[in-house]
Amino acid sequence: MTSKVLSNHLQQSCIRILSFCESTTSRIGSHIHCPVIKLSLLDNLNLCNNLLSLYLKTDGILNASKLFDEMPQRTVFAWTVMISSYTKGQELASALSLFEEMLASGTVPNEFTFSSVLRSCAGLRDLNYGAKVHGSVIKTGFLGNSVIGSGLTDMYSKCGKLEEARELFSSCKNGADTISWTMMISSLVEARKWKEALECYSEMVEAGVPPNEFTFVKLLGASSFLGLEFGKVIHSSVIVHGVLLNVVLKTSLVEFYSRFAEMDDSVRVLNSIGEQDVFLWTSVVSGFARNLRAKEAVGTFLQMRGLGLQPDNFTYTAMLSLCSSVQSLDLGKQIHSLTIKVGLEDNTDVGNALLDMYMKCSASEVEALRVFRAMISPNVVSWTTLLLGLVDHGFEQDCFGVLMEMVRLGIEPNVVTLSGVLRACTKLKSVRRVLEIHGYLQRRHVDGEIIVGNSLVAAYASSDKVADAWNVAKSMGKRDTITYTSLVTRFNELAKHEMALSVINHMHGDGIRPDQFSLPGFISASANLGALETGKHLHCYSVKSGYSSSVWVSNSLIDMYAKCGSLEDAKRVFQEIATPDVVSWNGLVSGLASNGCISPALSAFEEMRMKGTEPDSVTFLILLSACSNGRLTEMGLEYFQSMEKIHNIKPQVEHYVHLVDILGRAGRLEEATGVLETMPLRPNALIFKTLLRACRYHGNLSFGEDMANKGLALAPSDPAFYILLADLYEESGKPELAQKTRSLMSQKGLSKKLGKSSVEVQGKVHRFSSEDVSTVEKTKGKGIYAEIEWIKSEIERSGFTYRGNESASYHSAKQAAVFGLVYTSAQTPVHVVKNKILCKDCHDFVSLITRLADKNITVRDGNQVHVFKNGKCSCKGEEASFVLS
Repeated sequence: MTSKVLSNHLQQSCIRILSFCESTTSRIGSHIHCPVIKLSLLDNLNLCNNLLSLYLKTDGILNASKLFDEMPQRTVFAWTVMISSYTKGQELASALSLFEEMLASGTVPNEFTFSSVLRSCAGLRDLNYGAKVHGSVIKTGFLGNSVIGSGLTDMYSKCGKLEEARELFSSCKNGADTISWTMMISSLVEARKWKEALECYSEMVEAGVPPNEFTFVKLLGASSFLGLEFGKVIHSSVIVHGVLLNVVLKTSLVEFYSRFAEMDDSVRVLNSIGEQDVFLWTSVVSGFARNLRAKEAVGTFLQMRGLGLQPDNFTYTAMLSLCSSVQSLDLGKQIHSLTIKVGLEDNTDVGNALLDMYMKCSASEVEALRVFRAMISPNVVSWTTLLLGLVDHGFEQDCFGVLMEMVRLGIEPNVVTLSGVLRACTKLKSVRRVLEIHGYLQRRHVDGEIIVGNSLVAAYASSDKVADAWNVAKSMGKRDTITYTSLVTRFNELAKHEMALSVINHMHGDGIRPDQFSLPGFISASANLGALETGKHLHCYSVKSGYSSSVWVSNSLIDMYAKCGSLEDAKRVFQEIATPDVVSWNGLVSGLASNGCISPALSAFEEMRMKGTEPDSVTFLILLSACSNGRLTEMGLEYFQSMEKIHNIKPQVEHYVHLVDILGRAGRLEEATGVLETMPLRPNALIFKTLLRACRYHGNLSFGEDMANKGLALAPSDPAFYILLADLYEESGKPELAQKTRSLMSQKGLSKKLGKSSVEVQGKVHRFSSEDVSTVEKTKGKGIYAEIEWIKSEIERSGFTYRGNESASYHSAKQAAVFGLVYTSAQTPVHVVKNKILCKDCHDFVSLITRLADKNITVRDGNQVHVFKNGKCSCKGEEASFVLS
């Protein structure tokens, strides 16, 4: 046998061996490489191409690239498979670099080369290079090729040039095949042009081009954003076109139906004829988990295992997510045990889900920290989950240490991490921390990101830095409803209600409409301002916009109407709620009680219990307050006792304040002081102030002095203690001690809280402050003061008895009530909001106004709502409902 024949024989043998190894994906074939080099067979292009293909299939790109570098000649096949491998391995820049070398070598690319290069351009979002490749495609005559046309369409759309992609597709639409149409549909879906994607599908069908399973996968993605009916039409089309339900399409259908909580349809798809795999079953488990159907999720999970399908990390992550959502620690621990048994305890995704589950389900952070410390490679999600969990568990200060440790380890915090840190700042109300984090955000150029910007707005606003919050909001490139909802919420918390309402104008300027989450904030601002007219406008908007069915909106409307004295409207809103929650019932009970309807309020509470709504701690604060105002001492005591015995609610300090008030108003002062000695919580200053007020009411000087001393030990700068004690001395016949107390108050630089009132007239809120008679003398005959004097004279002329207190002549409530009387129409009720408890003088004055002018006036003070009508008040003239001066 000659050497040439022997060489040919060796080459053919090597090719056959390589072909066998390639078909069995065996790495034995790599041993062929050595004799190929020794026998100088690298010139055999067929042999080298086979060996190159084998390396890429079995060993990866490293050994393949070594062989490629050794090859003296390279065919278009060799160049293309190498470029394709770099593209598949997401080494996109390397793929383009190799393509440049290919062009420099003089090798002409084929359609498969261009397809891989265009995928790399799309992945890198490199429009300039993609356009250059487009030019090469035209020069080489491949423009009419459907594969390359699809690649160009995909490249342009992913580079943000959807119109160019459309033009390119339109130019070759007549010859477009299924792949080209599917790629165009995919581009529209990725560009969030859902309806246009479906329109493109209609054109595809009209053109007689048959869709495939990948076409329908993309269309189901669009339908997920358009609605359930669209997806059902697409599902029908799958059946009509006879497309095989492979596992990819079945998974897409399952995910689509689960998105709309149609889990019965998801299960039907799962059980239909065709392939099944772990991913499909996991989609069903995830669907049940997302829809919080825990029993079905667990059942599907067990059924999957029973069929011999081993759940993977995604399945366990879905189950753990379910545990977090339904707060099931026991189930979470069982899933944790299973992850250890199947060897997934080191999987980062599973570790993150475990960390989240323990943080959300456990009362302690210990288990979560144990999981985190055991993680081999915690990523940014792990650190973020840890940080957010620490915030939820009240360890806000530790969050800053976590952030610093992340940065030290080279793990770049993402916007969710930074948003969590800002949430910690919000809870701490630490301006210094907010400024530090803001500076860090600016250095990283992420302060304009909407999620970070919203958190920054909330952090500044919660720290009473309103101007800074506004500046951040204005500097954001894009704002959304969350931005404005955050501002409104913080402004309401800071009692800046007019500023909260002004946010609507800014939303309108951005083209953003209030939604069911922001509306309650605006309605709450209206309620606190007593702005009934504005509140009604917001109510109309909620009905027209379809938000009246939202329980959050309804609850805020109940509160608004009740605070403005419009009880019938409050009841009407409550009755329209399909399923009232505890907040709805609390709003109704509170509204009735604060408007003086004590008996109906308690009846509403009993109805609440009969209908199966369990009361919470707020419910009992309302009930105790109602019993206090209604002088229902024994009933109030029964409610207090039932809290822990029947409802398992531990009374807090606020509940004890009301208990002491109930006993104090009944004159049972010794029992009230006994409560202070036996309560398991430390009494606060408000409890002593409440008892001091009761002592003044009942004229008990010795108890009163004791309560004042104890209260001042806790709150030495609270002027209310000095004022109440001085009044008690005055009424007990000790004017010298009263004067001494007032002098001491002056020496400490303390002053009586200024009375302020507001009234809404024609959609605008007008504010008034109490004025001392001596400061008004010069302007007594002008403006609102002249109106007050004129009404006084009208009262006397009409024969009504009014013994006004000279020092209370121009209190803010009088000014607001008179302003509303003068500047509103005869049929329009007046709604006044006062920051302090209404004094007896103002109470009598407003009562006489309604008798004189046949006008309804509502005054909401710091204690309750006074509804004046025909000279009578809803408080029935109870002296404990207002202060004496």
